[in-house]
Amino acid sequence: MRSNTTASLFAGIILLTLLALLVDFSSTVGFGGLNRDVTSRLGLDLVGGAQVVLQAQPVNGQPVTSDQLDQVRSIIENRVNGSGVSEPLVQTQGSDRILVELPQVENADQVISTLQQTGFLEWVDGGSTALAPDTVIQTDRSGPSAAGTITGTHPISATATPTATKIYHTLITGADLDSSGVSLGFDQLGAAQVSWKLKGAAKDVIAKFTAANIGKYMPIILDKKVISSPVIQGAIPDGNGVINSLQSTDEAKNLTVILKYGSLPVQVTVVQQSVVGASLGQDSINKSVLAGIIGLALVAFFMIFYYRLPGVIAVLALLIYTALTFAVFKLVPVTLTLAGLAGFILSIGMAVDANVLIFSRLKDELRKGKTIGASVTDGFRNAWPSIRDSNISTMITCAILYWFGSTFGASTLRGFALTLGLGVIISMFSAVFITRVFLNLILNLPFAQNKNMYGGDVSPHNRKADATA
Repeated sequence: MRSNTTASLFAGIILLTLLALLVDFSSTVGFGGLNRDVTSRLGLDLVGGAQVVLQAQPVNGQPVTSDQLDQVRSIIENRVNGSGVSEPLVQTQGSDRILVELPQVENADQVISTLQQTGFLEWVDGGSTALAPDTVIQTDRSGPSAAGTITGTHPISATATPTATKIYHTLITGADLDSSGVSLGFDQLGAAQVSWKLKGAAKDVIAKFTAANIGKYMPIILDKKVISSPVIQGAIPDGNGVINSLQSTDEAKNLTVILKYGSLPVQVTVVQQSVVGASLGQDSINKSVLAGIIGLALVAFFMIFYYRLPGVIAVLALLIYTALTFAVFKLVPVTLTLAGLAGFILSIGMAVDANVLIFSRLKDELRKGKTIGASVTDGFRNAWPSIRDSNISTMITCAILYWFGSTFGASTLRGFALTLGLGVIISMFSAVFITRVFLNLILNLPFAQNKNMYGGDVSPHNRKADATA
């Protein structure tokens, strides 16, 4: 019965290994028409990209609240996702900073510019004068447009002469937009434009204003800078309109992202920015893989040389462990960084450490004169408390490191803790369960009855000699 159970467990391990290998070497897996993307997810330091730290600025001397910072983080995360960046990381850091990681971005400066824009949009009463794009103006909502002393310049020219402008009356703001009605499109000439849709009372405001001001201008202002100054060609009774005359398709895309996800409650500035090249990331991957192969080979040599038959089984279990762990990383999914790969490689060492404890106990039992079968059983039982306690303490440390990394924005530390923690959990299964099943499976084979197959110095005679010495 025990033999049948061991054979069934062995078959289950082989099936589990085959499934793990299927995940390891596939980009998608599916069952019953349901497909899951299991492409390896690599961090910024391995695939290249940009890392930015944004700092929220106080408003009227008041410090940024945690609610404001969370709101800023949420809006920036939506903007990043809307920009098409794959696998971004956006998280708060301290009391007033936000860490943004943008893997594989083609134009980091453009994406960063979109992120830090406050995104406060206004439609204003422009009167009979068109405003050039990028002109900086002053607005308010107190009444009709009136002459003032505020000056504005055209930022395209560094030598532009300040000219007297008006304080323009704000009709509606971006808060009056229905985000579901914001979309990117193209006019008949192929120029990019942004469609918008109003909600609530803003529809009536624009309907009345456009009906009474046909032929005049209704400039659209983003963060006090003109982005478009369209002529009112007719009434807009349904609250639907477009923003055209944009300088490029990229500008239209960025504006669409900002309008869909709202304006930031506070201004943010870039306090730290770094760019990692894709070639440097690939070089890191190659060196990490080489280090893993060399380390695995050295460990395999030591285990086989010192523990012989159990060492061979440990190496097989270690290979299965590697396949299972990588499959779990792809299924969770875990974004692998250079530090994460280090945690993965370290967890391989933890798996070997458990096997060393087990096999050392096994040799101790053989020295006592016990049979090989009894020595295997007692060796696993006696080694288990040490394996359990050491791995639990490691997992507690990983949990603390993960919490610290998440709280203070140390993504490198978090990646290391996550891969090491998952690796340790799987290593316990590999060292204790898989190794034991393999050993029990071969115990009845003739060559496995030779005690010399379990390493040197295992006879009772040598045990007594050691005690005498």
